[in-house]
Amino acid sequence: MAPALSKFISQVQPKHIASIGVTAAALYYVGGVSESYKKLRDQKPIFGEHMSSSQSKEKAHLDAVFLKRIWKIFKILVPGLWCKESGFLSLVAVMLVMRTRFDVWMIANGTAIESAIISRDKSRFLNHLFKFIYAQPAIALTNQLLKFGLNYLKLLLRKRFSMHLLDKYMEGHTFYKMSNIDNRIANADQLLTQDVEKFCNSLVDLYSNLSKPLLDIVIYIYQLTGAIGASGPATMIGYLVVSGIVLNRLRRSIGKLTVMEQKYEGEYRYVNSRLITNSEEIAFYCGSKKEKLTIIATFNQLFQHLHNFVRFRFRMGIVDDIIAKYTATTFGYLIVSRPFMDLNFPKFKTATHSEMVEDYYRSGRMLVRLSQAIGRIVLAGREMSRLAGFTSRVIELLKVTDELNTGVYRRTMVHRSSSATSMAVSEDVLANLAPGAGTIKLENNIIKFDKVPLVTPNGDVLIQEMTFEVASGVNVIVCGPNGCGKSSLFRVLGELWPIFGGTLTKPDRGELFYVPQRPYMTLGTLRDQVLYPDSVEQMKQKGWDDIALEDVLAKVQLDNILEREGGWDAVQDWMDVLSGGEKQRMAMARLFYHKPQFAILDECTSAVSVDVEGFMYQHCRQVGITLFTVSHRKSLWRHHEYYLHMDGRGAYEFKRIEDETTQFGS
Repeated sequence: MAPALSKFISQVQPKHIASIGVTAAALYYVGGVSESYKKLRDQKPIFGEHMSSSQSKEKAHLDAVFLKRIWKIFKILVPGLWCKESGFLSLVAVMLVMRTRFDVWMIANGTAIESAIISRDKSRFLNHLFKFIYAQPAIALTNQLLKFGLNYLKLLLRKRFSMHLLDKYMEGHTFYKMSNIDNRIANADQLLTQDVEKFCNSLVDLYSNLSKPLLDIVIYIYQLTGAIGASGPATMIGYLVVSGIVLNRLRRSIGKLTVMEQKYEGEYRYVNSRLITNSEEIAFYCGSKKEKLTIIATFNQLFQHLHNFVRFRFRMGIVDDIIAKYTATTFGYLIVSRPFMDLNFPKFKTATHSEMVEDYYRSGRMLVRLSQAIGRIVLAGREMSRLAGFTSRVIELLKVTDELNTGVYRRTMVHRSSSATSMAVSEDVLANLAPGAGTIKLENNIIKFDKVPLVTPNGDVLIQEMTFEVASGVNVIVCGPNGCGKSSLFRVLGELWPIFGGTLTKPDRGELFYVPQRPYMTLGTLRDQVLYPDSVEQMKQKGWDDIALEDVLAKVQLDNILEREGGWDAVQDWMDVLSGGEKQRMAMARLFYHKPQFAILDECTSAVSVDVEGFMYQHCRQVGITLFTVSHRKSLWRHHEYYLHMDGRGAYEFKRIEDETTQFGS
């Protein structure tokens, strides 16, 4: 055995040593894959509250669950046989078949041209050369139609999926509930934009990258079976199966790592958006150094994950190249050489040297193409692993929006506060409290709480039961210390929060208007600020025109703004252009335009003078708008008939305002 070993070593060339070194390095890196994945898996996010436990446990593997998810989403993306998406799927399929047929034809025609050159057959050379020239426009058109179909299909799928998700996300107050009540989805904006785009692009790319190689395999196997027998293609297919199983096993972690990458990207964008949103407050506090440290820490976490992910993909890339490309090509050479080296192979017993050369080139090129197609199929598993990661994220968004729209809320970090704002109640009471356990009855001109508990989505019980009734025309001022539950009451009334019991009788949402202390100014014209959320068409349907809107602005002393800003069609960044008092008066003008049955005024006149404030309250009474007011101004008590006082310890008082009622008005 020793002499044989010595002989083998003496025959090893430097290039063989290099190959052995690369192979050894690949095996070493394969061993490091699991270690890299462990490091990536064990990373902890900076923002614990943004990590959903459901997401952290979400699998992103190539398995039956993945196929089920893809099928569910596919039915959304392609809703019918005659939709535009189906048409472009068919176009891409036809172009893929045409392109493969052209590839086979070009192999045969190119081989014939080379054979004619070698044999010095001028007429045959010119014949096949002109065929190639004539075919060029058709080949170019096929290639460009394929690219156009793929790019447009990506665009169509993204539009279809985005519109479907937006319908669910904007239905009712789902967008509010997802951000404030249910914390399973962090950074929904990233899911709706980047992740949807990447998912659709990845899906279309996978469709193309799988369909073309599969077509190639079928056609080349058919062609090669007649040329070199069935055993060669069968061996290549066997190699495809074995190598696919091995690589799929090694790539299982890519889907999970893709999910984590998108999560960290979302957190990094989140801390930057917070800086922009709260820039004024941060500047007043001189908090730039603190915010910089937070942003850098978040970026470093993202960088570390991407750093490890890049190393992981580098190691897997070596293995992919060896198994899916070079070893597959090696098998191709071995298979194509067998019939030509076999002197008893039937087809070549009587063939001339020229015919054998032409058959060799044709079969060899087809087999190389077959091995390349098999390699692309094997490598497609890598893209499928990434697609599994994107699928895991978008399917979670679909699941959560569906549940929120049916009243199912979940929080992964539920805790019950021990602060004074949370009432101490027994475990029996807590056990009977469940989101959506109460009943909402729609009835005009009345708001009635009948044994309705005031409970936050976290489970903090602010008031165990509330019972009071307010009819149209009876204004109520709501008072109490900070954190007693005033805003919580209005969130329940506006159906932003679920009710945990009792019966709430109220008008439809459209007859209940909320005016906050910091009013929201929409993007659009000056007219849009008064109409929001109505459109100009809805304004006209209600019988309003610009002259009537000018009268509304005059009532809140904003008539000068028309000339100052350039008329109703002026477009500005109204959040910055209007002062605090102007925005509050604009919100009151909006209230006068909509004329709801009830309005909630939450410190909405704090930046308005007392005389203008008094006029606006009188006008609300004249047009029949009943008010729930939160304010610390004593001057407002004369515009109300009842007060609702909450002490912050679980007790409340609902009584008529008398002349001597002053203890809560300070």
